[in-house]
This record gives sequence, structure tokens and C-alpha cells, in this order.
Amino acid sequence: MSLWRFAWCGRVSQRARRVGARARHFRSLGLATALALVGVASAGTAPIPQIVKQNGRYVLEVDGAPFLMLAAQVNNSSNWPAMLPKVWPAIGRLHANTVEVPIAWEQIEPREGELDFSFLDTLLAQAREQRVRLVLLWFATWKNNGPSYAPEWVKLHNERFPRVIDAKGRVWNSLSPNFEATLTADRKAFVALVRHLQSVDAERTVLMIQVENETGVYGAVRDHSSTAEALFAARVPREIAKAFDQRSGSWAQVFGKDADEFFQAYSIAHFVEQVAAAGKAVYPLPMYVNVALRDPFKDQDPSQYSSGGPTWNVLHVWKAAAPSIDAIGPDIYFHDYRSYTHTLEQYGRADNPLFVPETSNDPAGARFFFEVVGRGGLGFAPFGMDFTGYFNFPLGAARLDDETLEAFARNYELVSPMMRELAALNRLGKVWGAAEPADTHVQHIVLGGRWQVEVSYGRGVFGNGEAKGNPTLRGGVLLAELGPDEYLVTGYDARVTFERAQPGSSRFMIARAEEGRYEHGKWIFERLWNGDQTDWGLNFTGLRQVLRVRLADY
Repeated sequence: MSLWRFAWCGRVSQRARRVGARARHFRSLGLATALALVGVASAGTAPIPQIVKQNGRYVLEVDGAPFLMLAAQVNNSSNWPAMLPKVWPAIGRLHANTVEVPIAWEQIEPREGELDFSFLDTLLAQAREQRVRLVLLWFATWKNNGPSYAPEWVKLHNERFPRVIDAKGRVWNSLSPNFEATLTADRKAFVALVRHLQSVDAERTVLMIQVENETGVYGAVRDHSSTAEALFAARVPREIAKAFDQRSGSWAQVFGKDADEFFQAYSIAHFVEQVAAAGKAVYPLPMYVNVALRDPFKDQDPSQYSSGGPTWNVLHVWKAAAPSIDAIGPDIYFHDYRSYTHTLEQYGRADNPLFVPETSNDPAGARFFFEVVGRGGLGFAPFGMDFTGYFNFPLGAARLDDETLEAFARNYELVSPMMRELAALNRLGKVWGAAEPADTHVQHIVLGGRWQVEVSYGRGVFGNGEAKGNPTLRGGVLLAELGPDEYLVTGYDARVTFERAQPGSSRFMIARAEEGRYEHGKWIFERLWNGDQTDWGLNFTGLRQVLRVRLADY
């Protein structure tokens, strides 16, 4: 039984009741000591999950200890009780520990003022039976730029809840962020949801809440309604001018050619901030937003992507306008290595924890899990992981067949027994990862200190010859520093060869390579690798194998 599952059973020792206070001492304790002190509080006293920042690194703490979300997101319309029997078998096959599920505004408030939380209650009960955690996705004013998940009393009444009007006077299917009536209604429903959750989830089944979904507007850069025009002509809000180190003036005066998009970004971020802040005042769970991405490399016309959403070029606007948002997570559907990893660089910032809340479930995309974890990611979640019969091909897989499930399941099954250990090491900046590119088959990772590794894909049994890559893109590795000259090494379909980070005359060798596994936070030895298993590099195949490697001079 893993540490977090211990919470469900409510078996609490005297030491466990003191975890909430001791968890904060992780910063000053060694990893082994810190993990040894982790007990899990009872259902009635479980600490609220939180995202903690330390020395520019982030970690999600669950039950008072580091936690890595091995997550999956269900299809958009799988958020009904009758669909859940088609969800849990897929989640079980994946070995996921966290499930992202929409909660629609129209679902909890189909008629104004009449609230219905029956689905949430059903979802919580079944998630506990399945021993998985939840992330709730608030589909409300925005769901992929439109109000399709808002109740009909909102989305069919433009007079009360106006939509975006572009510069030519055309009305778009996106609610304007500039009207108090929309904000008030959305915020009221969200606060009611969060208040109910707080009252029924002492177990902390829910780890985080996504506020809205892929905000922005397609086809127009910003709202040009009379209300929006008055705000656009007014002085830029103080927090924005300060963030940009600009003197106050109108949006056009301060931002010139970027004024329209920056204004739209601020308007949406300010709306989301007020919703999130009101929810946190009731129940301070971590809250994040997701992103419908633009091209990660080049400038584009903002009308060609979701203008106003937290795309990479307006992250500074969002950070200034929405301080209650704990993370801005990219929804990554890029299939090429360069675009995917550059997006991770853009969103894994000193002021923003890396979290991939939604990504393609194409089997080749599973390898990017290693990059996300190796860069300190809080979690990773392929989209559409249920058996309800919807497939978003070509963004994702053409079907959720055994091949697709296995591509992601093998990663989660590999990491699940040691996910807390990896999360704790990531907090210290001691985890690295690599995924197989298409255009090169050899990578080098500097591990800090004396060592680096060469990671190669498609070499021969003895590491000889040219690395040719795998027949399909599936290779990936994780490495974690356990102590001086000692590393945890694992992965699939890749060869790992240790090298000196700086050329030196002294010789070195692998002094010991233990294969084993983690159980309940303890390393269980199984065998030593030696001879053929170490002389030509550490060769990882499709088998689940985890090594503890110690290097030494001789």
C-alpha cells in the first residue's frame, strides 16, 4: 500500500498526526529523513494539497508529502454517472493515480439558483473506491473559447451575458470577459461548487481545480463592445503598468501594436482571477488554468489562435493579472520533439510550475512523459482516456486500443512505486529525463557535479555501431541523483552510458548496479547487473527495470 493510499484507510499513528507541521521541515532535512517522517493524516485531518516553491523549484504536496500526478483526462462529455463505468477500466489499465474530470456549469446549475452536486458526490465516492485522486475541470464561461458548457439561461441570453464583438461589429461565440453580470454568475456558481467540495472532501480526494478551459477567442483579437472600448481607452491598471515598468496611459499608448491582444489577455485573466480568488477564500486548493497553444517559435496574427488565453507571449500579463492562479499549464498536441520540448521550456519558468494537464494520447507522445518529469513537472495527463468511444484523431490516437493504452501504462507502472521519491528529488533539482527525438538518436545529459550520460536509441546489443533509433518513437529515460556518485536510472528502449562531465585522466567504473524496486518508500534489492549488463552501457528494453548505480574512480 503506497503512502497516499494509507490515508484512505484512516490508520493514523501519533506520529502521523504531526505530519502537517513536520512536512514544512522537508527543506532542511535530507531526502531519506524527510520521507521517513511522512505519515498520512486521517480523513478528518488530511492536509490540503498545495504547490510549494523552494529555490526556484516546485512540488505538489499531497498528504503533506511530495506527489507526482500520473494523470489521465477523460473525454469532455464523460462527466455523467452513466459514463463512469466506461472510465474506471481505462484508468485501471493505465495505472494512473489521478483523473481529470470536467464539472460543467450547466450540470450544477441548470436553472439559475438551483444547484445540483449529485454528479460530484458520485464521482468522489467512486474515485475513492478506485483509489485515485481527482482534478476538477471547471467548464463555465469558457470551454475552448466558447460557452457550450454554460447553462442555457446564460449562453442563450446575449442581452444579459454579451458575447465578444469584433472590430467590424460581428458577434463571436465567446462570452465577453468585460461584463459584470457574467463574472458574477460564474463566480457565484464556482464558489458554491468549491464550498460543497470543501464540506464533503475531508479526505482530499480532489488535488487541484482548473478554472475555466482554454480561455480566449478565435477569429477576433479582442472585444470591441462599447463597454470594452471604454475600458480600452482608460488607463492601464496599475498592476499591469508596474509589471511592465511602464508609466500609466491607455492600452494603445502603453502597448502600441500589442495593445489589443494584451488588453484581451488582461480582461480574461482578471475575470479568472476574481473567480479563482473567491473560490480560494472558501477552500484554498491549488488552482490552475490550461492553454490552447499558439506556434511556439514564430509570431502569428492573434486572430489565428485563441487570443487572450495564456499563450507564451502574454504569460507576463496573466502572471500580473491573476496571482491566485498557481500554475499555467500548456495543453500540448505537438507531435515533434522540438515543438514539444520548447513548449516545456516556455511554461516551466521560475514564476510558473511546469504541469502538462492535457496532451495527445497518440502512442508516440507517451515518451514525452520522461521529459516532463525530468524537467520538474508536477504531472502529465494524456487526453481522452476512457472507453466512451470518442477519439480526437489526428490530434490523438485513432482509437483507444491496447497499443495506445500500453504506451502510457508502461510509463506509469514503471514510475508509480517511486513517484513520491521522484517528486521529492525533483524538488531538489536532482531529476533529469530524456525522450527520443526523430532527427537524432544520441543525446547528452549533464547531471551536475562530475557526471553526464549519453542516451542512445537503437544501438546493437553491445552498444556498437551507429545508433539508428527505434522502429517507432518510444524511447525515454529518467535519472535521479541519490547521493554523491549514486544515481537512480530507469527507462525504456534506450541505452545509458555514464561519462565524465569534464575530461579527466583518472579512470572510473560502475562499482555497483543494483536492479530492484521501491515498496512503501523502501528500496528492495533484486540482483546485481555486471559483465554483459554493464560493460557496454546500461541497456533498457521494454521490460520494467530500475537500477541504483554507484560510480567510482580506480
